Amino acid sequence: MTIKAETFEEYLSQVPEERKEAIARLRQVLKDNLPEGFEEGIGYNMPGFDVPHTLYPPGYHCDPKQPLPFVGFASQKNFIALYHMGIYAVPEIHQWFKSEYPKHSKAKLDMGKSCIRFKKPEQIPFDLIAQLAQKITPQQWIEIYEANYKAKK
Repeated sequence: MTIKAETFEEYLSQVPEERKEAIARLRQVLKDNLPEGFEEGIGYNMPGFDVPHTLYPPGYHCDPKQPLPFVGFASQKNFIALYHMGIYAVPEIHQWFKSEYPKHSKAKLDMGKSCIRFKKPEQIPFDLIAQLAQKITPQQWIEIYEANYKAKK
C-alpha cells in the first residue's frame, strides 16, 4: 500500500478509517518524545522524522538531497509499521526493546531489522514507543550513522 502525499494531513486522509486514530497518535507520540532537532517530513512515501540538512548537510548517503532518516511510520497493506533506525543500528536499543515489549503488549513482537509491525492498531504500545523515541538525540544519530556507514565503505 503506497500513499503519495506531501504533508502528514494529506497522508492521513488516505489511510483506512480504522487506522487513522492510531497513525495520528503514533505521530503525536513521536513529536512529543523525540529529542529537539529532529524534523518532521514525508520521505519514501511515509511520514517520519529526520535529521535536517541544517544539522547534517551531507544528507542521506543513498540520496544526499534527502535529509538523514531516523524514524518513519506507515499504513501498509496488512499492518501499521514503525521504522526506527536506532533499533537497527544500536544492538543495546534493539535488545532493550525486545525485552521491554512483552511488558507493554500481549501481542507477539513482529519485528524485522528496523521495522516493527502492528497487525492491529489497538496492540500498539504507545508508551513503549515514547520511551524508544527518547533514546537517541540527532547528534548521537549522526555519530552512529557515520560510524556504521563509514565502517562499511
